[in-house]
Amino acid sequence: MITNAYDTLSPAKINPHINENAPAAEAVIFTFSHVIEQYVVENYACETVGELRMAHGSTPVYRIDYNGKKYGFSKTWVGAPACAATVEEIREILNTRKIIHFGGAGCLNKEIARGKVMIPTEAYRDEGTSYHYAPASDYIRIKNAPVVEAFMKENGIPYVLGKTWTTDAYYRETVNHFEKHKKDGCISVEMEGSAVQAVCDFRGLEVYMFFTGGDLLDAPEWTMRKEKDQIRHTQHDAGHFEIALALAAYAASW
Repeated sequence: MITNAYDTLSPAKINPHINENAPAAEAVIFTFSHVIEQYVVENYACETVGELRMAHGSTPVYRIDYNGKKYGFSKTWVGAPACAATVEEIREILNTRKIIHFGGAGCLNKEIARGKVMIPTEAYRDEGTSYHYAPASDYIRIKNAPVVEAFMKENGIPYVLGKTWTTDAYYRETVNHFEKHKKDGCISVEMEGSAVQAVCDFRGLEVYMFFTGGDLLDAPEWTMRKEKDQIRHTQHDAGHFEIALALAAYAASW
């Protein structure tokens, strides 16, 4: 059973390669948006230091300068297994101990405005990856949520705290599941949060995450809550990269 998948009694057959001599980065910022990747390349002096590869292609890994310090940035892939793999493999390219994870998430509460910053405090483990990195449980604690909240407060960025529901099967977010998770305090649904936290805990890394409130499940019918070609207040909003970069600098000081 998947709940028995956490094995600490035997070694892994394949292990990520950690390059201690890789270029240093105070933190690495991961996002899912190709629009934000283009924005960063066009607006920052980006040094390409490597690439993350999968069978369907590769994505560059950049290092950028911000207030005199170096930070990594890369687009990651959607879904817990692929996203977890980027966290595992990034330290072959960049020497870092801190990860900034941000992107869009479905909203489970109609009172949360479109584009609102959501800070997850716990993630419901409705995916398979995390069970190989942490003992079975319903939730995993997002341990740096207080740090992310403190950053948002200090910078006057409106936010909302709550649990998140991480699922592999977004076409199976049924009415019963939605009602159960909303009642349990989940304000968002996404595909990677619990797995990323589990990987970081297992590898001794620190992760700081926030989501952008997007499509709405808390309605008679699912709605995207955006106009055609809208960028502002969506997961492609470059303003959220600016938040992530400032958060990376803040996290680096801890």
